[in-house]
Amino acid sequence: MHLLSSRTIAILIALLVAGVLTLAAVYIPQLPSSQAFLSGGLAVAACFLLIYLSFEALIFREINSIYSRLEHIKRKEFKKLSNKFLFRPEPLRRLGDEIVATAQRRQQELDELKRLQALRREFLADVSHELKTPLFAAQGFVHTILDEEEADTDASSMDPAMRRKFLHRAAASLDTLGTLVQDLVTIAQLEKGVVRMRRQRFDLVALVHELFELLGQQAERRGATLTLFPPHLAGEEIPVLADRNRIRQVLINLIDNALKYGREQEGQVVVALTPGRSSVRVAVRDNGNGIAPEHQARIFERFYRVEKSRSRAAGGSGLGLAISKHIVEAHKSTIHIKSVLGEGTTMEFKLPRPKVQP
Repeated sequence: MHLLSSRTIAILIALLVAGVLTLAAVYIPQLPSSQAFLSGGLAVAACFLLIYLSFEALIFREINSIYSRLEHIKRKEFKKLSNKFLFRPEPLRRLGDEIVATAQRRQQELDELKRLQALRREFLADVSHELKTPLFAAQGFVHTILDEEEADTDASSMDPAMRRKFLHRAAASLDTLGTLVQDLVTIAQLEKGVVRMRRQRFDLVALVHELFELLGQQAERRGATLTLFPPHLAGEEIPVLADRNRIRQVLINLIDNALKYGREQEGQVVVALTPGRSSVRVAVRDNGNGIAPEHQARIFERFYRVEKSRSRAAGGSGLGLAISKHIVEAHKSTIHIKSVLGEGTTMEFKLPRPKVQP
C-alpha cells in the first residue's frame, strides 16, 4: 500500500464509493439505468477530487515538504528554512515542523562535535609536542653525562665544568617542563571553576611599578621602554578589588607578550590605566607589527601561536593568554584585543573599584 501514490489511492477509493452508489441506483426502480450510471460517473469524479485533494494537501504534500526541508538541512542551508517555522494549526504540518527542527538541531550538534573533535586532536598534538621538547632535551644531557661516567678510560671522561653545564641545562629543561605542567593544571582548574579568586583591595599603580622593575632587564635587552600612562598616575593610588596575585599573573603575561612581539629596537610598551566610576580599564599596548584579523579570534586559545616558526623559548608555551583570559573572566570581565597590522596591538580589560564607604 505504501508504494501507491496519492492519485492512485484517490482513484481506488472513488471507484469503490461510486460503485456502491451505482449499484444502489441500479436497483432502485424509479431511476433509469442511464441516469444511474451517469450519477455513478459524477460520484467517481467528485470522490476522486475530494479524496485526492485531501490526501495531496494534508499528507503527501506535507511529507514531500518535510523531505525537502531535510535536504536543506543536509546541505546546511538553514536560512532557507526561516519562513517554514511559523505557527500552523494543522497537526501534520506542526509535526513536520518538529521533525525538521529536531533534524536541524542534530545537524548543528554534529557540526559542533566535529569542530570540538578537530580542536581536541590539535590540542593533543600541541601538548605532546610541548611536553616532549624539554623532556628530550633533559634526557639528552643526562644520558650524555651517564655515558661519559661509564667510560673506562680517563681520557674519555667529561670535564667537570662541562658536566655542570650539561646538568644546568638539564635542570633548566626540567624546570620548563614543570612550569608547562603547572600551567596545564592551572588552566584546567580555571576552566572547571575550582580556583576561587581571593578579592582584596590593592593599589594597581604600585603593582604596575613592581612589574616594570621585574621586567626591566628584559625590556633593556629588547631595546624597549616600559611606560605608565598617563604619567601623572605615577604618584597616585588607584585602588581596585581583585585577586592581586592573579592580576599580577595576567599583567606579566600581557607585558611579556608585548615585549616579545613588539619591535626589536625602539619598542614601546605602555600600560594605560583609565579610572571610571565603578571600574578601571587596564590596557597594555605595544608598537609592534600587530596581529592579522584571522588570528585575533584564536589568540586566546591554548597553544595557539601567530608565528608558527617561533620556538617555544621565543614564543612561550602558548598558555599565557589562555590563562589570562580565564582569570579576567573569573573577575566578571572580558579581555579584548585591538590590533592593526604595522601599528601594534592593545589588550585591555576592566577591574572593579572598591565601593566607597559613606
